[in-house]
Amino acid sequence: MEIVLKNIKSQYLEIFSLIDLDNSHEIFKKFPSIKGPLEAKIFAVNESISSHQLSKLKNYFNKIDVCSLRIYSNNRDTILTGKSLKIDSAFIKEQEIKNRLILFNSKKKEDILHKGTVRSGERISSNGNLCIIGDVNPGAIVSAKKNIYVWGKLLGIAFAGKSGNKNASIASLYLNPLQLRIADVIAIGPKDKPKNHYPEIALIDKQTIIIKPHLIESKN
Repeated sequence: MEIVLKNIKSQYLEIFSLIDLDNSHEIFKKFPSIKGPLEAKIFAVNESISSHQLSKLKNYFNKIDVCSLRIYSNNRDTILTGKSLKIDSAFIKEQEIKNRLILFNSKKKEDILHKGTVRSGERISSNGNLCIIGDVNPGAIVSAKKNIYVWGKLLGIAFAGKSGNKNASIASLYLNPLQLRIADVIAIGPKDKPKNHYPEIALIDKQTIIIKPHLIESKN
């Protein structure tokens, strides 16, 4: 079974493979970190999903901001089970399911664009760059394997270069985080609020995180 979660605002895709639905706790733990509003699609090829299993999966989706849930399967029992639970379900051929999954995988991007405030307790993680148009509140955690850009206030915790990339950076219009981390270098945020009225960028210089003005050069 393949589960595709799509963020409607950012067009970000996440694809999960579920081999054993009854023992997939680690996969389910990742769901809350994917912010909505979301569309969820379940693709089941030659799989008969029981009412108990599908109810369990539906309950996980109810805990996150899923505004649309749909099942695609070539197994009639799975389709009937889905409809009995009032889930939009469609019977399609095996090859069509595989073609749709190939299309989703081709659209999946490592970079994430998130629009809106990241609130306390929320986490957003990217396998590439992470760009947030909005604020990152205290208690929120954002991380990326590459760079982080916050076009708003960065007041929470930010971790760039989480794969060990020491050339990564963290930029914000208002840089006043609780903690910054780039690769294995950690810095505690300043006690005083920024007095500057320009974007700043944090990067590693001689094994220390420094903050300097983030100037964008224009080419004439």
